[in-house]
Amino acid sequence: MTDSKKIIDNCINSISDLDYSTMQKAREYQSTLAMPPGSLGVLLDIGVQLAGMTGCVKNKIDSSRIIVLCADNGVVSEGVSSAPKSVTASQAVNMTKGLTGMSCLARYFGCQVQVVDVGIETEYDCPAILNKKIRSGTGNIAREPAMSLQNAEEAVADGIELAKLAKKDGISIIGVGEMGIGNTTTSTAVLSALTGFAPEKITGRGGGITDEAFFKKIKVIETSLVVNKPDSNDVLDVLHKVGGLDIAAMCGVFLGAAQNRIPVVIDGYISIVAALCAYRMCDRSVKFFIASHMSEEVGYNVAARELNITPFLNLKMRLGEGSGCPLAFKVVESACTIMNSMATFEQALIDDSYLEEIRHK
Repeated sequence: MTDSKKIIDNCINSISDLDYSTMQKAREYQSTLAMPPGSLGVLLDIGVQLAGMTGCVKNKIDSSRIIVLCADNGVVSEGVSSAPKSVTASQAVNMTKGLTGMSCLARYFGCQVQVVDVGIETEYDCPAILNKKIRSGTGNIAREPAMSLQNAEEAVADGIELAKLAKKDGISIIGVGEMGIGNTTTSTAVLSALTGFAPEKITGRGGGITDEAFFKKIKVIETSLVVNKPDSNDVLDVLHKVGGLDIAAMCGVFLGAAQNRIPVVIDGYISIVAALCAYRMCDRSVKFFIASHMSEEVGYNVAARELNITPFLNLKMRLGEGSGCPLAFKVVESACTIMNSMATFEQALIDDSYLEEIRHK
């Protein structure tokens, strides 16, 4: 067994369930707040979920970090993307400067951004990018496996360690983003392999492509599944055959966050496919996931149903990068504020007996 596989197995074995007794206490406390029962909706649900993660009825988000996993994908050579491979490196560098969609939002809201190279192919000069490069890009999945099984294990293990580092650094909440030209193709291949949905039913247009390129993309994904024959019951097999280094490392971050009991926010399509990978490796992990926004990508809803998770924002976004995470962090902070600052009926000098009939329905 490799060291990376040991890290993965140890992580999975140490992921424990939510603290349901504290969750019940949180619900009971919410029932004393000066409002009609359940009237703050999802904010209340988040407050209860956080209580289950931390074991505390009241919680606070002191710091946030978006971990962005960056890697290139060999399948780009099949013409499935409108952008050249070099954009991966360019945008990774721009993220460190607060110049991309995600990073300018993160800067505005005061979120940390950790850009991680797990497989960028183009050379760049940027010390601010954390170098965890496993290999320079993946193989072309239409012709060969994306990477070796050991590469996939290394990527997942690296993601686990990044979540562990966030815990050590005192981070309260993590967001999972990515940068990798061609990764909607690899994500769809992974999603199809795991769920059995035909590529033609779940393939989207990613960053925007012509009709000709779109139909080619579907064919490429279909071919990749025939050529590589991934085992739908083995996530690591799927990742190494038709996945990407970014998706594998993101999967590891989701697992590592659950291991360290840190709330972890799903961004868009690539992020939710990575979350599905983590869930398939350990179903307990999903209880630590928070879905941010509903991606415009076709396959997003398929993955969300598999996870039985519902995003609380619908902004018609499809950028990726982790762009939904800064917005979601503020929603989660709002849920904490309700628990920490809202008055109870007693504090507000309100007799709540008029609500008894409603509460018992």
